[in-house]
Amino acid sequence: MKIAQINTVCGNGSVGRITVDIYHALKKEGHEGKIYYGRRTAPDTVETEKIGTNLDMGLHVLSTFFTGTHGFDSKAQTKGLIESLKEYNPDLIHMHNIHGFYLDVETLFEYLKQCGKPVVWTLHDCWSFTGHCAYFDFVECDKWKTACQNCPQYRNSYPYALFKDGSKGNFARKMAAFQGVKGLTIVTPSRWLGELVKESYLQEYPVKVIPNGIDLERFVPQKTKQREKHLILGVANVWDRRKGLGYMMELSQMLDPEKYEVAVVGVSKKQIQQLPKGMIGIEHTQNVEELMQLYSQASVYANPTLEDNFPTTNLEALACGTPVVTFATGGSVESVDETCGRIVPQKDVQALCEAVKELCENVETMRAACRKRALLYNKYDRFGEYLNLYEESINHYNDL
Repeated sequence: MKIAQINTVCGNGSVGRITVDIYHALKKEGHEGKIYYGRRTAPDTVETEKIGTNLDMGLHVLSTFFTGTHGFDSKAQTKGLIESLKEYNPDLIHMHNIHGFYLDVETLFEYLKQCGKPVVWTLHDCWSFTGHCAYFDFVECDKWKTACQNCPQYRNSYPYALFKDGSKGNFARKMAAFQGVKGLTIVTPSRWLGELVKESYLQEYPVKVIPNGIDLERFVPQKTKQREKHLILGVANVWDRRKGLGYMMELSQMLDPEKYEVAVVGVSKKQIQQLPKGMIGIEHTQNVEELMQLYSQASVYANPTLEDNFPTTNLEALACGTPVVTFATGGSVESVDETCGRIVPQKDVQALCEAVKELCENVETMRAACRKRALLYNKYDRFGEYLNLYEESINHYNDL
C-alpha cells in the first residue's frame, strides 16, 4: 500500500505524533507512506512535504481574524498539495486535522470527489461539522445539528474570528464541500465523537472508532522515592479554560496541605505566578522520562476537562500505574472504569475532591489494575486497526 497522510503538524503535538507512528507502522509492514503538513518542522526520519510557508499561514490567520471564515484561504498552497498528491499517486488519502490555517477545504474536497481514491478522515475534534468551533460543550451549544449562526464563542474560541462572526456562511460552505465523497470513511478516537458525527451533516459516511494509543514500552511505572504527601497531578499541552485549571486551583485549596500537594504540568510562566500558595506549577515538557516520573510519583491523575475527545494523558497516567479521576466530559470517560479511577459530574469540585481522597486511600491496591487497563490502548494494536482499514477501503472502493 501507498498511503498519503495530511495534518496540520508532523511529529509534534498528539495528532502530529499519531501521523508519524502510523507512517512507521506502514514502513514496518513493507508499505509506503508520505506525510503532508502545514506548520512547524518534521522529523528527518519521515518522508514529508510541507504545504505553504509561515507567511502563508500568517495571512490565513489574518483572514480568519477579519472575515470570520476559516479553512477557505490558502488556495494556491492547496493546489500545490493536490499537484503533489497526483504525482505521488497514493492508494489512499488519510486526512487528520485539515484546519489550522494552511488549507482551502473547498479546493481540497473538490479534488477528493474526483480523484478516484478512497479516503479516511480521522476527526480529532468537532470542527468538521460546525460553523466555527472545535468544541461546543463549554457553551452548551447545539446549533451544529441544524445550522450554525450567531456563534456564542467566535471571538474567544479557536480559530478566533476576532472581528466578525462567519459561522453561518462557514457552516453552509463546509456542509456543501464535505458531503458526497465516494469511499470516505470517518474515524473517531472516541465513541462520544462518533455519536456526534451521526447527528451531523456527515452522517452519510460510515464511522469507525479507533481509540488513540500510546507506547506502553515507553510509558511504564517508574521506581520513585516515597513522598511525604499524596501528589495530585494534572497535565495539559495548554491550560486554557476548557482544560480546567481553575478547578485544579480550587482543588488545591480544598485539600489538607499536610497530606496532599497539587501539581500541574504545561502551565505558562504567567499562570505559575497566579497559582495559589502551595500549588506546584511546571512548564511544558516533551521529556517522556520526566513525565513518567511525575505520573509514577502521583497518587492520582486529575483531569477536570470541560471539552475533550479522547485525552492521551489519561492513558499515560494509567500506563504508569496511576488512577485517574475525570469530569464526565466527552470521550475522557471512556478510558476509565471503577478498577482504575472515578468519573465525577462536570464542574463539581466537591465530588472531584472526594474522589481524589478516596483514590489516594486505595492507590497502592489499584496500580496493577491501572496498568492492565492501559494495555487496551497499545498503540501498535491501534495502528494495526488503521492498516486493516486501509486495506479494506482500497479493496472495496471499486465495488461502491
